[in-house]
Amino acid sequence: QVQLVESGGGLVQAGGSLRLSCAASGSILSINAMGWYRQAPGKQRELVARITSGASTNYADSVEGRFTISRDNAKNTVYLQMNSLKPEDTAVYYCNAFVTIATMYSYNYWGQGTQVTVSS
Repeated sequence: QVQLVESGGGLVQAGGSLRLSCAASGSILSINAMGWYRQAPGKQRELVARITSGASTNYADSVEGRFTISRDNAKNTVYLQMNSLKPEDTAVYYCNAFVTIATMYSYNYWGQGTQVTVSS
């Protein structure tokens, strides 16, 4: 099995910054794409940013230029640097990873979520 453990959420004032981390562990052969999603109360979960194993990235329009996704393949960890935070960024942020495990099958895994709250 594979576990994704997130950290770095919290409460910040508008204009501030936070850095989220997500470490994957378990029977991992390789990790393909990794990403961050978020879900605000009453809304659907949405993609925030995604990074492939080759370091290609894509972002939601709403965070382009403010957020930066990166990964450390040696540590099986993905990061999300969030700058110029806005109250509308308030949500539970979920880490996601598409992982090939020891059985050679690939699965989609989710973290437990970390709360980000931006006060105005």
